[in-house]
Amino acid sequence: MSDRGVRDRIQKLVEEEQRLLGSATDQGPDPERDEHLQALQVELDTCWDLLRQRKAHEEFDLDPDQTSPRDAEVVENYEQ
Repeated sequence: MSDRGVRDRIQKLVEEEQRLLGSATDQGPDPERDEHLQALQVELDTCWDLLRQRKAHEEFDLDPDQTSPRDAEVVENYEQ
């Protein structure tokens, strides 16, 4: 996936996240929506990680197309 493709995916995920967050305040608690929101946030983290990998490859004159998304477990357990 190209940088543009990753950024487009991020944009779509953010739009869906905002829609779900908006409905959360309008409709009250919904465990299914909350679970979907959690999955969206993990996918967003994974996309951002992939974009950072691609940028790092470019910075060091490596092929950014040789990157791939990391497992959600890896991305979600990075130390900050």
